[in-house]
Amino acid sequence: MVQPSLFPPSAWTVTEVNRYLRDLLESDHNLGDLWVQGEISNFSRPRSGHIYFTIKDERAALRCVMWRNNAQRLAFIPKDGDSVEVHGSVSVYETGGQYQLYADTIKPLGEGALYQEFLRLKARLEAEGLFDEERKRPIPRWPKRIGIVTSPTGAALRDMLNTLRRRYPLVEMILAPSPVQGRDAPAGIIAGLCDLNRAAVPDVILLARGGGSIEDLWAFNDEGVARAIAASDAPVITGVGHETDFTIADFVADLRAPTPTAAAELATPNRDDLRIDLSDASQRLAQIVHLEIGDQRWRLNELLSRLGRLSPETRIQGDRQRLDELTNRAITSVAHYMEMQRAHLNAAEQRLTDLNPQTVLSRGYAIVSHADADANASSVRSVGQVKKGDVLNVRVSDGEFGVEVKDS
Repeated sequence: MVQPSLFPPSAWTVTEVNRYLRDLLESDHNLGDLWVQGEISNFSRPRSGHIYFTIKDERAALRCVMWRNNAQRLAFIPKDGDSVEVHGSVSVYETGGQYQLYADTIKPLGEGALYQEFLRLKARLEAEGLFDEERKRPIPRWPKRIGIVTSPTGAALRDMLNTLRRRYPLVEMILAPSPVQGRDAPAGIIAGLCDLNRAAVPDVILLARGGGSIEDLWAFNDEGVARAIAASDAPVITGVGHETDFTIADFVADLRAPTPTAAAELATPNRDDLRIDLSDASQRLAQIVHLEIGDQRWRLNELLSRLGRLSPETRIQGDRQRLDELTNRAITSVAHYMEMQRAHLNAAEQRLTDLNPQTVLSRGYAIVSHADADANASSVRSVGQVKKGDVLNVRVSDGEFGVEVKDS
C-alpha cells in the first residue's frame, strides 16, 4: 500500500506544462523532420504574410503554420481541398496550448515521387552529356523564321506572339500546335519539334507553356521530349512555367528562359535597339568612308605626282623645248651664215664690178683691137702688136669706132 506523501507536490503552471511539452516534442527527431500528407482546409494568408491552415484526413486534423520567409519561396500556393504533402516539424504553441506543424515546404500530393523520378532522369541524361554547354548551339541574332511549339489555346502563345510582333515584326512565325500537359503531351511536343525541323526549317524554336504544378509540367520532364530537343536541327529556347520552375527540357535546351514571354524576348532583337544600333553603325560607316576617301585621295594625288614625274609627256615637253632652242640656234646660225655669205657675195660683186671692162671704159679707158680679127684674140696690149697702116677698132664706154695707125 502506497503511503501518501506528507508534502504534497507543487503545482505546475500552464506555461510550464506547455513549455515542457514543447521541449519534449522538439527533442523527438522523428517529429523534427517529417512529411505529412492530407487535404488542405481553413487556408488563410493574412497581411502579415504568414500562412495558417489545417491538414486533415478521414479521421484527424493537424493545425499548421508557415512563416512568411518560407511562404515567399513557395512555387505552389495551395487552396482548400488540395491534396498536399507538407514538410516541417511538430511543436507546441504555448499561448494557445495547441501542438501544430510548423511547415517550411508544401507540395502537391505525389510530387515527392515525381521529384525523385525527375532527379533520376536528370542524372542519367547529364551523364550522357545532353546538358553539356559544348553541345548547345548559339541563338541566331537576326532570325527570319521562328517555330513555336505550344498549346494553340493557351495564354503563353498569345503572350509570345504579342512580344514577337512588338519587338521584331519582320520575323515569320510558324506554330506547331501541341498539348502541353496530360498523357498526349509528350508525343505532341515531339511531333511538333520534328515537323518544324522537317517542313518549316526555322532559325530557332520556342518550346513553352504557362505555369502549373509539377504534374502539369511533367510532359517537359519526358525523356523522349528531352532527346527530341537534343536532336533538333534548329536551336531550342524553352520557356516553361514560372521563373522558379525547372524541367528536364530546360537543361537540354540550347537556352532556358524563365517564362514564355522571356523566351520570345531572348529569341529576337528589339527593334528600338536596332534603330539605335543602325544609327550608330551609320555614323561609324560615314566616318570610315570619309577617312577612307581621304586616304584614297591622298594616295591618288601621290600616284599622280609620281606618274607626272615618270610620264613621257614631261620628257616630250622637255625635248620639245630643247627642239625649240636648237631650232632657234639653227635659224640664228643659218642667218649668220647667210649674212656672211651675203657679205662675201657683195664683196665679190663689188670686185667684179670694179673689174668689169665697162666700168674701166667709163673711167676713160678704151679697148683697142684689130678690126679684122676676133676681139678677144686681137686686143692690143702692146705697141709691138701694131704697125703703121693697121686698122684698129677702139671701144669706149658708149660705143666703138675705127682708127688707122699713122705712125708706129
